[in-house]
Amino acid sequence: MKTLAMAALAIALAACSSAPKPAAEAPKADKAPVAKPDYFKVDASTAGSVHGKIQFRGKKPARKKIDVSEDPMCAKMHAAGLFDESLVVNPNGTLANVFIYVKSGLEGKTFEPPKEPVVLDQKGCGFSPRVIGIQTGQPLNVSNSDPVTHNIHPMAQINRAWNQSQDPGTEPLKRRFVQREVMIKVKCNIHSWMRAWIGAVEHPYFAVTGANGAFELPDLPPGDYTIEAWHEVYGVQEQKITVKASSKEEIAFTFKGE
Repeated sequence: MKTLAMAALAIALAACSSAPKPAAEAPKADKAPVAKPDYFKVDASTAGSVHGKIQFRGKKPARKKIDVSEDPMCAKMHAAGLFDESLVVNPNGTLANVFIYVKSGLEGKTFEPPKEPVVLDQKGCGFSPRVIGIQTGQPLNVSNSDPVTHNIHPMAQINRAWNQSQDPGTEPLKRRFVQREVMIKVKCNIHSWMRAWIGAVEHPYFAVTGANGAFELPDLPPGDYTIEAWHEVYGVQEQKITVKASSKEEIAFTFKGE
């Protein structure tokens, strides 16, 4: 019996040793490193600039008064009336709300988008500012400073269009545009008179004229450029210009009224 027991034990041990071993766990593959974009760096020692003004010629048009009576809260905020800002001629004979940008000449260069957001506010039952510029990939924050509900509806044709209401006191809406689009019309579906425009370009060389009609495009690398000026009423104009190393170039656009 003892001999039979030892033989059975030997057979069992042999069976265990011949059983297939579990496959070794395959080593985990390392994640491929994410390639960082090769952002263009401007050489400050040779960078130039373009500056100028947007002139207006012709009879200065009268400002149009907007009827805001459909919303009593908006009417209360504007006892003296609310005026259209699609055409604003400054006292010095220049135009406000003109978007100027480098249309061509920067091909092959990729610029890092700023982390600081551009802000579009809904204030006084209007969009402020009326015209803004933003770099593709840069954050856009839309806020509502009014005691009434508004609606933000960028009617993009190239970028993704979106449409969202915003109650008073809520957190800013955060969005981005990923492709160049000049210009993106913005409206409020609640208040029919509210309009704004967004110029999205893939570089930082843009500006919007204000109360003196002036603009500047600083830190431009030397090169040949096409500069375009866009106005909501009068359309677009463009000029070609050569920026030499460390030069300060001046150009002027003139839009004509009646």
